[in-house]
Amino acid sequence: MKITIIGTGYVGLVTGACFAELGNDVLCVDVDACKIELLNNGGIPIHEPGLKELIARNRHAGRIRFSTDLAASVAHGAVQFIAVGTPSEEDGSADLNHVLAAACTIGRYMSRYTVVVNKSTVPVGTAQRVQHIIAAELSARGVDAPFAVVSNPEFLKEGAAIDDFMRPDRIVLGCESNAGGQRARTILQRLYAPFNRNHDRMLHMDVRSAEFTKYAANAMLATRISFMNELANLADCIGADIEAVRRGIGADPRIGYGFLYAGCGYGGSCLPKDVGALIRTARQYDQPLRILHAVNAVNAAQKQRLAKKITARFGMNLTGLRFAVWGLAFKPNTDDMRQAPSRVLIAELLAHGARVTAYDPAAMREAARAFALDLRHTPDAHARLELAQNQMQAVCGADALVIVTEWQVFKSPDFQQLRDCLKTPLIFDGRNLYEPAAMRELGIEYHAIGRTRVERDETRAAD
Repeated sequence: MKITIIGTGYVGLVTGACFAELGNDVLCVDVDACKIELLNNGGIPIHEPGLKELIARNRHAGRIRFSTDLAASVAHGAVQFIAVGTPSEEDGSADLNHVLAAACTIGRYMSRYTVVVNKSTVPVGTAQRVQHIIAAELSARGVDAPFAVVSNPEFLKEGAAIDDFMRPDRIVLGCESNAGGQRARTILQRLYAPFNRNHDRMLHMDVRSAEFTKYAANAMLATRISFMNELANLADCIGADIEAVRRGIGADPRIGYGFLYAGCGYGGSCLPKDVGALIRTARQYDQPLRILHAVNAVNAAQKQRLAKKITARFGMNLTGLRFAVWGLAFKPNTDDMRQAPSRVLIAELLAHGARVTAYDPAAMREAARAFALDLRHTPDAHARLELAQNQMQAVCGADALVIVTEWQVFKSPDFQQLRDCLKTPLIFDGRNLYEPAAMRELGIEYHAIGRTRVERDETRAAD
């Protein structure tokens, strides 16, 4: 099937590459000429495991191409996927400028029956707006070309996006119940047929419900994270081990284990943005989502948690101290620095006078850009931030190690070498990578999330 993907960001590239892998003829289009040139030269603008190789294989086979030619892109695909960014506005609402511009492009050049698929995460009612824009463009040209607009939200995790796409747990498809909607449904069922051979993963619903489902899913995940972080903070106070609690409640099949890990807060391009957009939508209908307001507040406070633990240990004045930071991206297997907890932590440490040496396996270039922006008004603070070449260089001579992102390479370091490199054998772990008892045996002072108090109590008992 001939498919056009509008947008070559995270969702667009993964969607296009995976559909090409299944034998479809895919044309990816973007208005960013530099990005298209990079893709045509064999590079990719994001870090996603396996994506570069997947694109290269399908480019070689002639199943995926990249272009800035908007007219050619509309002529190419009978199915047009809108997969552009929807960043947050200052009030928390989703910025739909790119989505609506894509709709204008489709309407401006369309001349035959077309299925327009909203793949971008958009507020409820966006499909209707896209439909009106396309219809207006067609009317202005005097063209009578039938089309249908459907909602097909993505559920991709950064760092595991290819596997999520190729082995989906569900495929949500929102179509109208009229003849045009049913025709579109039939076409998309054929497109997604390879994913349904073992069992049917398609969930059919109306368009508005499909749009709402994406926001509801991310809001639930964010809620679970913030809930566990609040419990972890309480566990620090009452002497409980949040890891034991996680296993105890996760064993309940009504709860499950997913997204129950305590830490130093969530970030990225999805959860913060989508929670904010859903709150904004609810406000428009005078239906305040009180739980999600709390989720946001808890997450903002949790990003301060590591800095508070550090100042509780060293005092508010950190001048003369240097901290090594492992992990800058908001999660492992990505270079995404958007809303990353590391940005809050490092800004706090620098504000208290510390020096910071940081390392991330994939996000060094993006981190340099992010911190240049964050610290542009405080050049003295920026001068106290250094990006290391590797993880052990970061800790060499540091007063403590702070772990922010749970990359695999950080999970089993040479602890003897780590002790020797640090001025003080001291770790602040924002992702609970290590066991407190094991750290105590190694002579390392260890402060985790929801586990530190347990270590202290056990130490007293041993004494």
